Amino acid sequence: MKKFNKLKSIPAYLPNINIDTDMIIPKQFLKTIKRNGLGKSLFFEIRYDDNEKPISDFILNKEPYSNSKILIVGKNFGCGSSREHAPWALLDFGITCVISSSFADIFYNNCFKNGILPITLNEDKISELSEYSKRKEEIEIDLNNYVIKAGNKEYKFIVDPFKRKCLLEGLDDIALSLEKSDLIINFENKIKQTKPWLYK
Repeated sequence: MKKFNKLKSIPAYLPNINIDTDMIIPKQFLKTIKRNGLGKSLFFEIRYDDNEKPISDFILNKEPYSNSKILIVGKNFGCGSSREHAPWALLDFGITCVISSSFADIFYNNCFKNGILPITLNEDKISELSEYSKRKEEIEIDLNNYVIKAGNKEYKFIVDPFKRKCLLEGLDDIALSLEKSDLIINFENKIKQTKPWLYK
């Protein structure tokens, strides 16, 4: 998992509320366990027409938003089924930060496990940040200092310290386990000596 420290980008603004994981990545694209290649199908049902051609006025199909690394969305983002493909699709597209007034719990936690920073702000701050998107102006996410810098304003946000540490250091669940590899090896060696029948 890549380390997350600072991020600067023109944000894309998708104000729809209650965007569920099926809208983020529809069920027909869940056959793969590969994390790459899903970005092209992100928001498939609202991003493409019936002939699978890009809808020209959809935000992520327009420049400069097609290269956005920050997505500002409506409330209750990531609701619905608990598919990990949803953050995979966002990440494969290039989005590493999602800002909303509220997230579904499972999606929120899956973001951290896959290197995406979900930021929760109140509706007024979301509205203010959306103006930077409309004006095609960059904003900066500074995870070290828990702040979003936009123009001459700063917006503080809160992130669980452990989740923040994992993002800053690029630690997913496997990497966290490997950090304790010495303890695991010592435990295994001890068990082999005290309960050798387990290894027959």
